[in-house]
Amino acid sequence: MEDLHMTQQVFADFIQQAPATLSSIFNGRTRPTLNVIDAIKVKIPNISIEWLLYGTGEMYITHPATENPPSPEVVSAPTEQTLNFDPPVLETQPSSSSTSLSSFSQHGVKTTPSEFVREEIKIVDKAPRKVTEIRVYYDDQTYESFVPAKK
Repeated sequence: MEDLHMTQQVFADFIQQAPATLSSIFNGRTRPTLNVIDAIKVKIPNISIEWLLYGTGEMYITHPATENPPSPEVVSAPTEQTLNFDPPVLETQPSSSSTSLSSFSQHGVKTTPSEFVREEIKIVDKAPRKVTEIRVYYDDQTYESFVPAKK
């Protein structure tokens, strides 16, 4: 989106997705679905799936200088695309998470969070309740009471 100098609204229209879908992805509320990835790949065929899914490698399979990037006005006919679900093969050179993140951010994807952190907070403001009596009612209008033994 940034490489093509588009706003979220224009890019959403370009890939034929709802603007709210892109907004929630950029705000970190949701992760991109395969439908979104496929919509981007259909509209920008020379973009690397590995880069879209994992943020590794080059953004384009062929350099965009050799091909003209599509403009929002050009609508290409849908072509059959395949997605490679095999994990990427990592090179044997020593790597660090900062290396992959810096190569990811140097291509202009700065607004997408790198990881999602979920925090849970448990608020305990009352003492736990204790069972004092259990009653079982029967259909003959009788009942039994069970009381836990005192310790």
